[in-house]
Amino acid sequence: MTKRAIGLGGLIAGALALAACDSMMAGGETAPELDIPEVEAGELSEATMKDVTRTLSSDEFEGRMPGTEGETKTVALLTERFEAAGLQPGNGDSWVQEVPLVEITGKNFAPLTITNGDTDLVYDFGDEWVGVTYREEERVQLANSEMVFVGYGINAPERGWNDYEGVDVTGKTVVILVNDPDYESPGLEGTFNGKAMTFYGRWTYKYEEAARQGAAGAIIVHDTEPASYGWNVVESSWSGPQAYAARGDNPPPLTTMNGWVQKDVAREILSAAGQDLDALTAAAKQEGFEAVELGMTASTSFENDIRTFSSQNVIGILPGSEAPDEYVIHTAHWDHLGRCKPAPDGDDICNGAVDNATGTAALVALAEAHAKAGAPRRSLVFLAVTAEESGLLGAYYYASNPVYPLDQTVGGINMDAFQVAGPANDVTVVGPGKSQLDAFMEAALVSDGRTATPNPKPEAGYYYRSDHFAFAKQGVPMLYLDGGEDLKEGGRAAGAAVAQDYTENRYHGPKDEFNEDWDWSGVMSDLQLYYRIGRSMAQSTSWPNWNEGDEFRATRDESCVSAETGC
Repeated sequence: MTKRAIGLGGLIAGALALAACDSMMAGGETAPELDIPEVEAGELSEATMKDVTRTLSSDEFEGRMPGTEGETKTVALLTERFEAAGLQPGNGDSWVQEVPLVEITGKNFAPLTITNGDTDLVYDFGDEWVGVTYREEERVQLANSEMVFVGYGINAPERGWNDYEGVDVTGKTVVILVNDPDYESPGLEGTFNGKAMTFYGRWTYKYEEAARQGAAGAIIVHDTEPASYGWNVVESSWSGPQAYAARGDNPPPLTTMNGWVQKDVAREILSAAGQDLDALTAAAKQEGFEAVELGMTASTSFENDIRTFSSQNVIGILPGSEAPDEYVIHTAHWDHLGRCKPAPDGDDICNGAVDNATGTAALVALAEAHAKAGAPRRSLVFLAVTAEESGLLGAYYYASNPVYPLDQTVGGINMDAFQVAGPANDVTVVGPGKSQLDAFMEAALVSDGRTATPNPKPEAGYYYRSDHFAFAKQGVPMLYLDGGEDLKEGGRAAGAAVAQDYTENRYHGPKDEFNEDWDWSGVMSDLQLYYRIGRSMAQSTSWPNWNEGDEFRATRDESCVSAETGC
């Protein structure tokens, strides 16, 4: 296997074109020479992909909810398959990393009652609103909490934006819009990167900021377009057991209740307060927006069953031949939602075949192929993380408690939900232009005769919605790719139809099930791309970084400056 040093001039051209579509490199940066070795195709097993996906998504595994018998079976299967593939235990003598979690299951939900003078508006849990608590309390009560509309709920000093300026929301319930203020922009220019969602648009940020501001309740207004998923996804994801990372003795600020309401419910609530949702939304998009006291109160209550337990990340390693203390990481989450809202036919197991039994199977198939090819120069780590569906908890835990030092981790690839609709001419790049890993991707695309398509929905914020994000926040360059949009049969129209069908009919629902009739050719093509990228990074001598000006560059630079070895 030969190696060559490739200047970024040719290969980075495609990556920079993608960067213009999602995020921009700072002007004037000189691209360094990167050592991008040529890689032969890997011996990847379609049978492995089918077998592992079929097994993990069977009813026997009960939807792979962390802390259940489904987890026990999943960890046992992955340990067995990693060992058979030729990996070594990835955490000393152990195949697992313990992840301490708390599971809170709400029950006996009272309606959400909005009081306006002598008038009550009453909304039923599930169909009209959902809510949870992050507090480890057996009973939660939000009682007559004054309501404040806070626009997009953002406090971003570096962008000159504070939706909480001039208002005290201590003990109150804030009503928040989903996404961020300029998501409807046609391009990517704007205070919040235009139509490309920033982290400020994610529900996780909005709840955290509401808690920092002292709010007792935080309610996000669901809207399908800016949320990028329907109410069915909210309802299935926010009902039933909710897992959280154990917070210890000094937890961060926590609200009493975090929830969502249907858009029509929000419209009715605001109308009762003498306000118009559309007018308030338009105002919230403008710099200098001021929060609006609604003159009404919110109340609800529910009980919680609380369980503390440990879940497990599963880790295997193929030690490097020359630089075993330098690591390239592959991640995928093994968990799913367990039992959820039943389908019309009564099926209540969210099997998670596509999401993410396919990605977990890919870890096994890649491990087999790399082991067959022999140890590369650097070590390859295969990490199946838990509790992604609960907020990337397993990935966050590893990134905060790394088995392998992050400043010795070259970079990585995350795999989440493979497309099973046949081969595509392209691959979708989520978050293009962010790091020099784009050059490794471009080289692999050339080898495979494919092209790259920038994320067609940057407003959905997909880069902040899977496990790679936990590593990126710690400075580790990470790639996140998705299935192609341009199918060889039917083109982009067919690709869009496949994506829409999955989102509307299977995503986070009981019908995300294994199908023996799936066309795996596109999956195997994508898997070959992941193999080439990972193998090339593992054979390289370079330390790719985030591009100058990227939000994660400073964190990586700081860790590299203090590192005695590694980057």
